[in-house]
Amino acid sequence: MTEAPHLAIGDLARLTGTKVNTIRFYEESGLLPQAERSASGRRIYRDADTQRLAFIRRSRTLGFPLDAVRELLTLADDVDQSCEAVDRIARVHLAEIDRKIADLTALRAELARVIGSCSHGTVADCKIIETLAPRPRG
Repeated sequence: MTEAPHLAIGDLARLTGTKVNTIRFYEESGLLPQAERSASGRRIYRDADTQRLAFIRRSRTLGFPLDAVRELLTLADDVDQSCEAVDRIARVHLAEIDRKIADLTALRAELARVIGSCSHGTVADCKIIETLAPRPRG
């Protein structure tokens, strides 16, 4: 199988829907390996880099924090090891998602309550504005 042609950073950005600055950040933070350089010093990327970036993007889209993505990438690089650590990372993230869902459910209930108390009067009497307005301390 032949390797896909080398990609410049702009091509990789377009191909993956990732901003150039984000690709550079992922390199600087060690999530992506430092890009090879052409004779003129331009970054060049291979298919493996594209696949790794897709993994990072998907993980981030699913809300995994950068440290978890870094761990997952390290684990994915050693395909013969147990997936126990991957499971642990996923369980921690699932617990965080559950916490966020509980917070959003409570927020939704409170907003529904406030909206339900709206008398459709003036903004001066608006319960939504009153609920959102900071209260004086003291």
